Amino acid sequence: MWHVSAHHRSGSDGGRGEIVIEPERYELTAGPAYRFELDRRAFFGALGLGFVVVGLVEAQESGGGRRRGGAGNGRPEEISAWLHIGEDGLVTAFSGKAEVGQNTRTALVQGVAEELRIPVASVKLTMADTDLVPYDAGTFGSRSMPDMLPQVRRVAASARELLTEEGARRLGADKANMVASDGWIRDSISGQSLRYAEVVQGQALLRTAKVGAQTALTPPGKWKVLGTPVPKVNGRDFVTGHHKYTSDTKIPGMISGHVLRAPVYGSKLVSAEGPGVVRDGEFAGVAGGLVSAAKVQWSSPEKPSTVSDMTVGEFFKSTAEKREASTRGLIEEGFKAADKRLSGSYQIAYIAHAPLEPRAAVAQWSGGKLTVWTGTQRPFGVKAELAEAFGIPESQIRVIVPDTGSGYGGKHTGEQAIEAARLAKASGKPVKVLWTREEEFRWAYFRPGGVIDVASGFRSDGSMTAWDFHNYNSGNSGLGTLYDVPHQRVHFHRTESPLRQGSYRGLAATANHFAREVHMDEVACGIGMDPLEFRLRNLKDARLRAVLEKVAEKVGWAKGSNKGWGIAGGFEKGGYVATAAQVSVEPGLKNFRLERAVIAFECGAIANPEMLRNQVEGGLVQGLGGALFERVRFENGRVENARFSSYRVPRFLDMPVVESVLINRLDLPSAGAGETPIVGIAPAISNAIYSAIGVRLRNMPLLG
Repeated sequence: MWHVSAHHRSGSDGGRGEIVIEPERYELTAGPAYRFELDRRAFFGALGLGFVVVGLVEAQESGGGRRRGGAGNGRPEEISAWLHIGEDGLVTAFSGKAEVGQNTRTALVQGVAEELRIPVASVKLTMADTDLVPYDAGTFGSRSMPDMLPQVRRVAASARELLTEEGARRLGADKANMVASDGWIRDSISGQSLRYAEVVQGQALLRTAKVGAQTALTPPGKWKVLGTPVPKVNGRDFVTGHHKYTSDTKIPGMISGHVLRAPVYGSKLVSAEGPGVVRDGEFAGVAGGLVSAAKVQWSSPEKPSTVSDMTVGEFFKSTAEKREASTRGLIEEGFKAADKRLSGSYQIAYIAHAPLEPRAAVAQWSGGKLTVWTGTQRPFGVKAELAEAFGIPESQIRVIVPDTGSGYGGKHTGEQAIEAARLAKASGKPVKVLWTREEEFRWAYFRPGGVIDVASGFRSDGSMTAWDFHNYNSGNSGLGTLYDVPHQRVHFHRTESPLRQGSYRGLAATANHFAREVHMDEVACGIGMDPLEFRLRNLKDARLRAVLEKVAEKVGWAKGSNKGWGIAGGFEKGGYVATAAQVSVEPGLKNFRLERAVIAFECGAIANPEMLRNQVEGGLVQGLGGALFERVRFENGRVENARFSSYRVPRFLDMPVVESVLINRLDLPSAGAGETPIVGIAPAISNAIYSAIGVRLRNMPLLG
C-alpha cells in the first residue's frame, strides 16, 4: 500500500510556520490484493528450505524486483547491464522505464545517441522487460528526464571514453588525438579509424567496465542530438496500426479469461459456482467458460454517495485523523497582522483515468516459470505483486511491457496480471484477460476526491500575512506555496475513501493548485487589485515569476483590461507553469465557451522541443476534463457513469485555441514535464468565469 501524507511544525524563522512535507507515497486504497493459497509442498520441494529464506529476505530488502548487480539505489554499475554494441554497429540500450505515450523512448534514445556521437537510427532501446533490463522503481513522478536521461547519458559517455581509450591503444595513437564520431574512432593526426564494433569485437570491454559516476556529459550548449525535435521513435508503427499492444498478444493454445466482479467496491465474496469457475479467496473468475453460466453471490457494505457533494465532503472530514494544532499560535499572529481575512472551501471530485488502452494481460506458466505481458507503469512492482500473490520467488517471474496506450498514473498496479496468471494456473493454458471499458471505470482506482479549506490574511496594500491551508483526502503534492507569506499552516489530513483511489497525472497538485490559485484570485479581487499584479506582489521565486510574466506577455495582459480572462501559476516536479484562459459566458453559466488557452512552461534544458510541446499541450487538454465536467458519480459505492456515453471527457468541440510558450533554461538540468502542465487550467478557467460574469466557482468540475 502506498500513502500520501504530510505533517507540519512550527519554525524559528521570524515566526513563520515551517512546512514539512513527507516524501510522496501513493496509497492505492483497498484494491484487489490477491493472495492465493500457497501449495507449500510444491513450493518447498521446488526451492529447498534454505533458499526460501534467502530469497524472501533478498526480495524484501530490494523492495521487490530484481536489481541486476546494483548497489546503493539498486542500479548495476557495469556498462554491459545498460548498453550493448553489436557487430553490425547497432547500439542497444536498456531501461526499466515503460513507454506509456509520453515519448520517453525517444528522449532516452537521443541521450544515448548524443553521448556516443551516433545517429538516432543506430540506437535501439529495450524497455520494461524484467528479464533484460536493470531494476527500476517505475514510470511516475516525472522522473524519466531528471533521473533516467542522465543515467543513460552517463552510461553512453562512459562507453565512449572506453572506446576512445581502447581505439587509441589498438591504433597506437595518442588518446588526446582521438575523435569519436558517427560510430567511428578516428585518429585526427594519422586519419586511421576503427568502427565501434571493431573496437569491442571479441573483447570483454564493456562487460566488466563500470559506469563513471564523474564522467563529463556533453553540456547543453554543445548538444547536437538532444535539444532537437527528433520524431517519435517507431512512430510509424503506431499510426499505421503495426504496433502490438498487450491485447494483440497471441500465444498458441491461449484461451480467454474473465473475472467475476462484485457489484460494489468493498464487497465480500460469498460463493461462486459453475462450469470453469475458479475461486481462490476473494477472487473468482472463469477460464475458457461462459460467464453467463457462473453463479456468484456477494455481500456489499453501505457507502457514501454523490447524491450531495456535502455528503462526501462531510465523510472526508469526519474520518480525518486528528492533528495537533502546533502552529496555531503562529498562524494567529499572521491573522492579527492582517487588515482583512478571507476563507473559502473548495471541493474536488473523483475522476477516472480513462486511458485509451484498458487494462489487459496475457499469462503463461511453463516449467514453473510465469511470464506475463501487460501494460503497466511499474513492471518490477507487478513482478513483486505476482511473487507475493503466488508465493514464488521473483526469479521465476518475467514481466514484459509492450509500449502501452497511456496510463496517467492509473497503471501502477498489476491486478490484471494476477488475474490472468491465476486463471492460467487453473486451466493449464495461457490466458488473456481484457478489461472492458466498464470494468476500467468501475474497478481501476480513481484520482482522489477531496475538500480543501483555505483561510488567508492580507493587508490593504496587497501583501499577505497569513495562509492556513487544509487538504482532506486528495493528497500532498503541490501542498506548499511559493507565494511569500510570513505565517503559514499547511496540512494534509488523511481520511477514509468511499472509492478505490490512487495516483493520477499531477497527483494532488491539481487540487491544491486549484484551491490556492482560485483563492489568490478571490483575495486580489476583494482588495481591488489586478490578479497578476497581486501574485507578483507576493512572489519572490524567479522561475514562477518568469512563466507568469511570459504568459501575460503572450496574451497581452494589461491591468484593468482582462475581462473574461483568468490566470494561474504553478510549480511541481521541477517544472514551472503559468496558464491563462479566455472564456465567453452569459449569466447563469449559459453559452459557456473556452475561447483561448495559453500556457508558459519551464523545466530546465529542453531535451526535445516538439516532445515537450506535446506533453505541455496534452496536459492542458487533459486538464480540461477535470476542470469542466469529469466526475465519477456513485451511489452507495457503485459507480453510476461507467461508460463514455455518461462519463464526459473533452471532445474536439470543447477545444479552445491553444498556444504554448517554452522557456529553455540551458543553465538548469532537465526536469520532467508529464505532470506539471495539467495544474493551471482549472483555476485559470474559474478565474476567467469570475472575470466575465462575477460568479465564483469553487468546485471541480466547474460545470459538472
